[in-house]
Amino acid sequence: MTVNLLLSPLPAPAVHITDAGVEATLSAAVRIINPLLDVLWDTDPFDLKRRDDAVGWLLNAADVPGTPSWDGMDTDARIHWWVRRVGALNTIPVALPGMFGVIGRQLPIQDLLGFVSQATVLCAVARELGVTDQRTQVRMLAAVLCDRDLSVVVYDGDSRRPLAAIPRSPVGVVKAVWNLIGLFDAIADELAKRPHPRGPLKYLGLLPGVGAVASYIGECGALARAAGQGRRWLEKPARSEA
Repeated sequence: MTVNLLLSPLPAPAVHITDAGVEATLSAAVRIINPLLDVLWDTDPFDLKRRDDAVGWLLNAADVPGTPSWDGMDTDARIHWWVRRVGALNTIPVALPGMFGVIGRQLPIQDLLGFVSQATVLCAVARELGVTDQRTQVRMLAAVLCDRDLSVVVYDGDSRRPLAAIPRSPVGVVKAVWNLIGLFDAIADELAKRPHPRGPLKYLGLLPGVGAVASYIGECGALARAAGQGRRWLEKPARSEA
């Protein structure tokens, strides 16, 4: 799957993406993200997470899902883990274009990777709150990342079935993430609506070299704000389950 925005030399025509189009794309995305999270959660082919050796100790110290330390964490601590530990890794490729300063900011890749990172962590937050209904996850992603209310969109598809099985291997994870990038490229106009770095970090990210560091710090903050917005949306008492 190609990322057309990065390869096309011609300006794209102005196209209005409908709510139904956003809903269809995000539905396909959560059908990749949830199996991907299952792989990240469950994969332990050598039973390392429960071993009493140095490797098991390191995994337990890092609070990796499936370890005894993870079992003892409450919901707040688990959400913090997804945002601060996994999010910290996800944000590295998001921030890399910042090393080229304002030129890097003109490329669509930063918003594309940032959208993938935030969507993945938001779905993990939803799961930690017990929200596994993928239709609800789609509405949450649309509200937080696209500023769209999809409660009025009629959906009659099956969002529970994964698009494809994800092999429990690094290659399988990379392929799943690449498929997400291709999916979100289809709703390119929506990518820039996601939470972004703000304040001084927003402008420091336009400087060559130091822009990568500023972008990293700013994107970590944006991810944390996105996770907070997603949690508030999911816990809103008046939220409809329809």
